[in-house]
Order: sequence, then structure tokens, then C-alpha cells
Amino acid sequence: MKDNLPEKGAIVQRDRETYAIAPHLPGGIVDPKTLRKIADVAEKYGAAALKMTSAQRIAIVGLKEEDLDNVWAELDINPGAAIGLCVRSVKFCPGTTFCKQGKQDAVSLGLKLDERYHGMPMPSKLKMAVSGCPNSCAEPAIKDIGVMGTAKGYTLMVGGCAAASPRLAEVVAKELSEEEVLEAIDRIINFYKNSGTKKRLGKFIESMGLENFKTGAGL
Repeated sequence: MKDNLPEKGAIVQRDRETYAIAPHLPGGIVDPKTLRKIADVAEKYGAAALKMTSAQRIAIVGLKEEDLDNVWAELDINPGAAIGLCVRSVKFCPGTTFCKQGKQDAVSLGLKLDERYHGMPMPSKLKMAVSGCPNSCAEPAIKDIGVMGTAKGYTLMVGGCAAASPRLAEVVAKELSEEEVLEAIDRIINFYKNSGTKKRLGKFIESMGLENFKTGAGL
């Protein structure tokens, strides 16, 4: 029986014979040429479906194991970190770049976070999100690290998840600038990585208490 192939960025499917891959498309922002290439490669190798994912990627579903290397070579796109103990995804909304509701530049901040952290090894899986306004379209309150734009700056929250035991993130700072958000998240990541825990961030925070976590992370 086949299993996931993390070295090929491939997740075995329900039939236990074929695989899905997810090219990394930061924030789901993609140009027509790249969309055409994904569609052409999927068609060439007989993919069963193209599926939009919650991590703002396009999964190519139903590929044969023997085709995976050629598929990646022809796509010429890095794999999305869809499996493993790492920073899985940085989800972000259109922010002030496109949306009339935007209060802050979620695209700029989201891309910077993606460049810094996507795929970085972690004690457990870790997801991030940036929303440009309190509508929270990127769902920051159910991410391990969530950022929400307001008229006065960014609100930073930690410890959320939407797993079997859902948990809302807790606010640790308000009215931050983009640079202050980046600095704070860097401290959170370093503290978490060096803590020795194997727990997901929310469970880790519960085990030590929010105030102790804030002190340890220098918040």
C-alpha cells in the first residue's frame, strides 16, 4: 500500500494508487501564463481534477507516481509545504492592493511572511494568515499565527487552529506597524522553535499560560 511521498511533495489519494501535488502559489496570486501551464501539465499527465485548496493553492489530483518527477520539472514551480512539521502556508486576502474594504496591505505583509517562513521546520505544523481588515477573510483567528488589519494598524494573535479540537487565537498585540509585526513574529517563531516542545502552538501556549508565553517570546 502506497503512502505519502514528502520528498516529491506528493500526498497519496483515497485509491492508495495516485497522488496529489500542490504547486506553491503565494497568497493564491497567479498570472494567466502560470494558470495555463498548470492546466496543460495536468491535462498531459491525465490528472483526475484540479482542486482549489484552503491554502490558496491549486492541487493537481490523481497523478501516477512514475509521472511526478516529470510533472514537477515541467511545472518549474516549487512545491507547496502541504505535509510535514513545518510552516504549511501563509494565507492572505487582497488587502489594500485590490479590496475596497482593506485597511492594511495584507498582500505585502503576507508575501514577506511567505518568503521568510514557508516550509521552515517547526515542532508541529504551523499555519499563518494575514487579513487586511476585521472581516478576516483569511481567517487569522483560526491560525497558529494570525494578523488582522485595522484602521490603526495590525492586531497580532496566536494559538488558533481549526483541527479536531478547534481553538480561537488569542490577541497578544494591537496597533502594530508592518515592521513591528515582522519583528514580533520572528520572536514568536524563535521562541517556539527553541522551546523543546512537540505540541502545536496553541497547545504549547495552553501548557505554559498566555502571559508566560508572551514573556518568553518577548511580546
